[in-house]
Amino acid sequence: MILASISKVFIPSAIAFFVGIIITPFIAGLLYKYKLWKQVARKDDVDMPKDEEISAAFKGIHNMQDEVRTPRPGGLVVWVSVVITMFLVFLMSYFFPNQITTKLNFLSRSQTLLPFFTLLAGGLIGFSDDMCSIFAKAPSFRNGFPRWLMILIVSIVGLVSGIWFFSKLGVTAIHIPFVGQWELGILIIPLFLLVFLGTFSSGVIDGVDGLAGGVMTTIFGAFGTIAYFQNQIDLAAFCATIVGGLLVFLWFNIPPARFYLGETGMMALVFSLSIIVFMTDKVFVFLVIAFPLVITSISSFIQIISKRILGPTRGKIFRIAPLHHHFEAIGWSRAKITMRYWIISTMCAVMGIILAMIS
Repeated sequence: MILASISKVFIPSAIAFFVGIIITPFIAGLLYKYKLWKQVARKDDVDMPKDEEISAAFKGIHNMQDEVRTPRPGGLVVWVSVVITMFLVFLMSYFFPNQITTKLNFLSRSQTLLPFFTLLAGGLIGFSDDMCSIFAKAPSFRNGFPRWLMILIVSIVGLVSGIWFFSKLGVTAIHIPFVGQWELGILIIPLFLLVFLGTFSSGVIDGVDGLAGGVMTTIFGAFGTIAYFQNQIDLAAFCATIVGGLLVFLWFNIPPARFYLGETGMMALVFSLSIIVFMTDKVFVFLVIAFPLVITSISSFIQIISKRILGPTRGKIFRIAPLHHHFEAIGWSRAKITMRYWIISTMCAVMGIILAMIS
């Protein structure tokens, strides 16, 4: 029984990896053929800072040549690998039912249908955003969806998910480590919204080759482990499959990156991750496991608030926000930043797993 459950988790992950390795050259070929990279911003772009507003430190670490020669929607590799794997396993169990294929199928209504749907929805929304930043003619869409529109979209998805969990699944409480269940009632819905917006804001971590991919790999690996020990085997297999897709992305994202994760990848991952956090009932543990995401997001928030209160010069707590760009500005190499983020992320994942197990 234990061997069967372990196989159900790791075999789909391996399939996703090899599927991704096979399809990536084709996807990359299309990305380069159609030049799906960010176009050079014009001075009348609404969301882009004017030249005089861009700090010298930012210019020193930001290579515009990379921006306009590296495809953005590379996150396709991750979620397309996951989608193909899930359907391959499902079709095998449907058309060739036997003891092995039936047990491998992890597409279930109770555990994986909702995170799978949000993965797909987030990927399509993110892909649309990336396409806007590449092809849009309207000034307000040249850098993707306007910020207010993206926040609105994320809020709608978060609210719908919260209402679904509350009304359909009867989820009204969250677990607090060493305390027990905290009954929230209908307030679980705004908590969903908060988690969705928080994970969405953490997408700013996608700014250094391999950084976001490595951190997300450890986070999904941690939640897959937690789900496994909570006997949510299908959900654990789903998380492991995403890890397989992320490993493919990392294979091609090691500097110099072949493509970026982009909103195509980040939106898919953060949407699905938000659902998984609630399905495992580990909202507070999430703050530990995803500490690199949390601290990176907070650094941007602190910088924005500080500059608005104290002014653009006196309010600069970090040389550049978010945090990983601050480290670049003080002289850390991108490789050092990525490796140290990976190390910290791994340790946070381990501590989060332990906390989940003992509380």
